[in-house]
Amino acid sequence: MFNRDNLFGSRGQQPSPQPPSSRGPVPQQPPRDYRSPQQPASYSQEPKGYGGGSMRGAPPPSGGRSMQLRPAKSPDNSFTFGNICAVSAQDIPPSHDGQDVYLLINGHFVLSARPLPQFPRGHISLSDAQRTWMQVALTDVVEVQPYDPFSQGAQSYLGSMDVEVGFAGKKSTEAPYDQDELGRAFANNFRHQIFAPGQQLLMDFKSIPLRMTVRTVELVDISSLKSASDAAQHTSPQARGILTPETALNYFKDARTPINLKGSNRRPAANSVVRPDFKFEDMGIGGLDKEFSDIFRRAFASRIFPPGLAEKIGIQHVRGILLYGPPGTGKTLIARQIGKMLNAREPKVINGPEVLNKFVGQSEENIRKLFADAEQEQREKGDESGLHIIIFDELDAVCKQRGSGAGGGTGVGDSVVNQLLTKLDGVDQLNNILLIGMTNRKDMIDEALLRSGRLEVHMEISLPDEAGRAQIIKIHTNKMLENNIMGGDVNVQELARLTRNFSGAEINGLVKSASSFAMQRHIKVGTVAAIDDSIKDMKVEMQDFLRALDEVKPLFGVSEEDLQRAVEGGIIPFSPHIEKILAIGGDFIKQVKSNTTPLLSVLVHGPRGAGKTALAARIAINSEFPFIKLVRPVDMIGMNEMQKIQYLQKVFTDAYKSPLNILVLDDIDLIIDWVPIGPRFSSSVLAAIKGLMKNKPPSGRPLLIIGTTSEKTVLQQLQLDFKAQIAVPNVNTQRELANIMEHSGEFSEADIRSAIGAIEETTGGKEIGVGVQRVLLGIQTAMQDRDRATRFAEVMSDAIAEG
Repeated sequence: MFNRDNLFGSRGQQPSPQPPSSRGPVPQQPPRDYRSPQQPASYSQEPKGYGGGSMRGAPPPSGGRSMQLRPAKSPDNSFTFGNICAVSAQDIPPSHDGQDVYLLINGHFVLSARPLPQFPRGHISLSDAQRTWMQVALTDVVEVQPYDPFSQGAQSYLGSMDVEVGFAGKKSTEAPYDQDELGRAFANNFRHQIFAPGQQLLMDFKSIPLRMTVRTVELVDISSLKSASDAAQHTSPQARGILTPETALNYFKDARTPINLKGSNRRPAANSVVRPDFKFEDMGIGGLDKEFSDIFRRAFASRIFPPGLAEKIGIQHVRGILLYGPPGTGKTLIARQIGKMLNAREPKVINGPEVLNKFVGQSEENIRKLFADAEQEQREKGDESGLHIIIFDELDAVCKQRGSGAGGGTGVGDSVVNQLLTKLDGVDQLNNILLIGMTNRKDMIDEALLRSGRLEVHMEISLPDEAGRAQIIKIHTNKMLENNIMGGDVNVQELARLTRNFSGAEINGLVKSASSFAMQRHIKVGTVAAIDDSIKDMKVEMQDFLRALDEVKPLFGVSEEDLQRAVEGGIIPFSPHIEKILAIGGDFIKQVKSNTTPLLSVLVHGPRGAGKTALAARIAINSEFPFIKLVRPVDMIGMNEMQKIQYLQKVFTDAYKSPLNILVLDDIDLIIDWVPIGPRFSSSVLAAIKGLMKNKPPSGRPLLIIGTTSEKTVLQQLQLDFKAQIAVPNVNTQRELANIMEHSGEFSEADIRSAIGAIEETTGGKEIGVGVQRVLLGIQTAMQDRDRATRFAEVMSDAIAEG
């Protein structure tokens, strides 16, 4: 392919002759034709080079000397539409037989070059498509060196190639293009050229310029006659091969242009909605592999097949997807990134509130405009129509239940819902649309919109698990890692464990908070504007993430502050009953965790001040469940009955969003507004709690409900039933009281004996019968007196007398 005796001298000057022994083998080009009228091409034939020698032992692509050339415009259209570049014959001598040569440009891109005597020295002609592919401007300088395609091994030929085709300019036609005819023209125009993924080129086909983009290539080993199963598909730009007449070409339409591809008996039209070079990792979505796989199966699988096949099966494409779940879990991100995997038009994105308009009929008109393009193309092209995607964020803003008064009482909300229903599945059905709706409140959306044929695929995007959180952390810290800003002590798996119940958005906030702590170390002392010179050595370390965890809290999950406040001071094992209660609670945790009992309610009852709330909170904390919520009467101060019911319903709904959930309903008798005078209680709130406690959680989302009360008999009369009960006793014996005093560390053994003796003498008995909270309060009161034992005995004697 190249004559190394005079290759790449300085500005055309030939280098000094070298001894033949020092020269490497001359790179050779593969044969110009694989098939002759007498003898069909055989893959077992060894390729011959331009000089007739074997290609074996050829030097590597970087083995030749390189030179720098300036880009120039192509001499004529034969170079532009032939995908070859022109060079000066003085810079790059022609091959022995005058055929095109292969050049490696900037170390990554390979093109066929034609040395011309009249072409200016020091230049190389590159068309617009070639320069776009290589990202080279006319003012740049490119590095050029000879390229031997056989240095990468035997797999130098293209077994198949996926090509995206579209119109290159304003000139177009509605006539469909036959793939076989297009393939023959492509093979004739670009035979023996080397192609790689991402490569762009132009082809003049029937006087209409077409833009071709290589998406994937499949390399085969011709010499060893490997089967198709041994071929490997590549999307990397470094994977490249030679086009032969036997290369299978698969065409995909460029959705940005109105080109229409037609199949043949041998090959159906490949107007696939999914880009052939699509890779899931390019989407930047973590922890949603299963959800995305289900979306693809339900919404896009039927669209991969040729148009009309769904009609033969007797099914229609899915026209709507509803993504719902907690805020920040990636619903909008999925919808936004779906456009990257689709070989379709740019999706139309609209926010729900933007639809509403104060002028009469304008809101409905806004809905009609969203579907106008799809309707027109459906009329013109029928089944050959491209896919139109509409992304509808905050769908609940305009699609509330009809008759609920949405739209300010004017009925606009109902009209918008009606208009959307008719467009999705009305008399004139559209089969070329996909509506992706997103909401945090699925319960607010009109039921007619959720039925099959409209938004029929309901996909819950829930909080990520530990593996998903690790993926998300890696995505958000990828730039830090690439730029060597991530500290070596950062443990992603440990962070994934610590960020229990974090959403994707909250993990992003955690990374930003950690970055701010790292930057703070490089601000000069005494100012907030000056940056220290050590900023160039900044590292985001593990300690920054740990500090950020104290600052960024998840919206859903464990209410740690409330739970820790409930067990302030810890659990004092003053009696064997306490250890038994915690063990029973642990058994209930295992029962729910194993999904043996997906819904379990436990009532922790006992006298006031016996430590019921602390024990319930300790059982919940020991479970390490992702979602733990403590519901207290104080949280509902100022709420009327309806507001309380809505609050309780939201709490239970939130509990269904995590794989393992615990709800602690503290002082449940106060939550239902029970008072002994009358007696009085809220029947509406009671009915709501009964219904919510009996409602089974979704599959795979077990729920443990722990209620606490000092009025067990009242709950029995109100028929508020729990499946299990745990009784919490008072401090009943002198030994138990002594254990608490000893645990506090405020009394000596003599003080303990003195205080208990004084209590027995004052009360006339050994029975204590006081709640642990009252005992702890007595200890805190006695600490303020010099004679702690005497003061404690007085306080406890009064408590025992009050009974």
